[in-house]
Amino acid sequence: MDADQTRPLAQIMVVDDDPDTVTVLSRYLQREGFAPIEAMSGPQCLKLVGEFHVDVILLDLMMPEMDGFEVVRALKGNPDTAEIPIIMITARDDMEARSEGMRVGVSDFLAKPVFRKQLANRIKAQLDTIATARSIDDALNRIEETSDGKK
Repeated sequence: MDADQTRPLAQIMVVDDDPDTVTVLSRYLQREGFAPIEAMSGPQCLKLVGEFHVDVILLDLMMPEMDGFEVVRALKGNPDTAEIPIIMITARDDMEARSEGMRVGVSDFLAKPVFRKQLANRIKAQLDTIATARSIDDALNRIEETSDGKK
């Protein structure tokens, strides 16, 4: 069996108030080998992220009730969710939105309409970044344990 087949599917949360967008993005994710988790609002995202392991969040900016920036602030303010990469997907692709997004902790931006391969590549880049950071943390922990043992 191939090593990729034993690895669990990355769980990607799709957050958008438009049901058609959620459906399309979820289908894209399934076709690319990811497991989608669907949320139709910011509050629902915050609830579900506490119930599921989420590897990456695809988040719409313009939503009623709680916009994408508010959701990012809530996620980054919680130690349990602060490290989850967030890709902001928005029709509002201007420098002001990008600047604010980066300020609050957005990892990447995609302008609507989103193309399947572009989406998959951006998600894979975020997953690779997480894997690299974990490898570095593991190596640093091993070095610290080794040096502590020599004292």
